[in-house]
Amino acid sequence: METAFEKIVTHSHKPKIRSYVIAHPEVFEEAIKLAIADKQPYSWRSAWFLWSFMDKNDKRIQKYVKDIIDFLPNRKDNQQRELFKILEQMEIKEEFEGVLFKHSVAVWQQIEKQVSVRFNAFKILVKIARKHLELSQEIILLTQNQYTEFLSSTVKKSINKMMKGIG
Repeated sequence: METAFEKIVTHSHKPKIRSYVIAHPEVFEEAIKLAIADKQPYSWRSAWFLWSFMDKNDKRIQKYVKDIIDFLPNRKDNQQRELFKILEQMEIKEEFEGVLFKHSVAVWQQIEKQVSVRFNAFKILVKIARKHLELSQEIILLTQNQYTEFLSSTVKKSINKMMKGIG
């Protein structure tokens, strides 16, 4: 049976969802839990909504960062993309960065995945590499033609911009 939030998040546009969450702040935690669950289509829509509604380094999400990272590899492309976008807005504790880096590399290397998922995974890689300069050579290797040849010129240009100051 659908919860009220599940119904809103899958049958409404963003302004109506936002109004609902503002009027019912207690559902924010339900939204987070749903975003990392495997309950489609609710999960990816909830993650999509959270990314657009959250504050940078949102304290309400911070306690779920490890869970988001742990569940990331086992989610479908749409949900992974939105979870990467959430994580990119969060300050990641150093103890979780290694696992997140590993998951992000694995997604980036899957050239058959949706470009938007790979691109958001790459943004995480760059974010971590900026903190840990010793990873810069690995990031440079991940921009070789075998990983970028099927990307649009716009995405390649964005990647080149992100690479400035790395390596």
